[in-house]
Amino acid sequence: MSVRELVVLGTASQVPTRHRNHNGYVLRWDGTGLLFDPGEGTQRQMLRAGVAAHDLNRLCVTHFHGDHSLGLAGVIQRINLDQVPHPVTAHYPRSGKRFFERLRYATAYRETVQLVEEPVSGAGGVLAEEPSYRLEARKLSHPVESYGYRLVEPDGRRMLPERLAAHGIAGPDVGRLQREGAVGGVTLDEVSEIRRGQRFAFVMDTRLCDGVYELAEGCDMLVIESTFTDEDASLAEDHGHLTAGQAGRVAAGAGVRHLVLTHFSQRYDDPAVFAEQARAAGFEGELTVARDLMRVPVPKRR
Repeated sequence: MSVRELVVLGTASQVPTRHRNHNGYVLRWDGTGLLFDPGEGTQRQMLRAGVAAHDLNRLCVTHFHGDHSLGLAGVIQRINLDQVPHPVTAHYPRSGKRFFERLRYATAYRETVQLVEEPVSGAGGVLAEEPSYRLEARKLSHPVESYGYRLVEPDGRRMLPERLAAHGIAGPDVGRLQREGAVGGVTLDEVSEIRRGQRFAFVMDTRLCDGVYELAEGCDMLVIESTFTDEDASLAEDHGHLTAGQAGRVAAGAGVRHLVLTHFSQRYDDPAVFAEQARAAGFEGELTVARDLMRVPVPKRR
């Protein structure tokens, strides 16, 4: 049975707290694992969350500030220590290649795994095409070059039993129809409808910009930073971040089904205010204020 869920490893921004580890998020997508923005302590948080190095297929770094990348050294070495049996691909801003190389080779270890570097540059674009998803990136607006990531599942087909019955199609003929597109003069379009693929986006440190809206558009789940509350909007703008209200407005306008707020400044003790401000901004869908080590299922297909 396929599993699609977000495993939250850490939710702090620049400074961790007693209850918030630095960033780290694993998206389980069927048999694939994508690790986003591993900050300090990610390897230990993976252990606590039940995520193994073998579960990881891609490392996706939005930018090279420490709270989003200093855990890379430990994670990469753990992948090699555990002799993960498949290649692991790393995506990161090409302008930060020197930082990635320093983290990759921060200390001595034995390389046993093929780590494929596929940096992102320019405006972003399509990074990979897999059977169950297309991975895309879009440039964001932050003091250092930053990218957000988006997974798009290919659209499928939903067979309609009542139409199949009306045309007398049953048993092996249903499979033939799906494979060949027509059986006995009946086309696939006549007895099925488009089943929209799921969409997931990961948006970290950024001001509002075109990339934020493009990543969020039509998402079933949007994981987005809300470092500041609306009262500190000027701080957010100055430091290249979003507020909870801005995140809520983006999600509402983009038709997001499940909004996950995260990346909280240490100045805030009560996470409930982030949900309140996102709601006040007009978001009416499912909403989660992320906590360390929580699991959030991707909404079922529409």
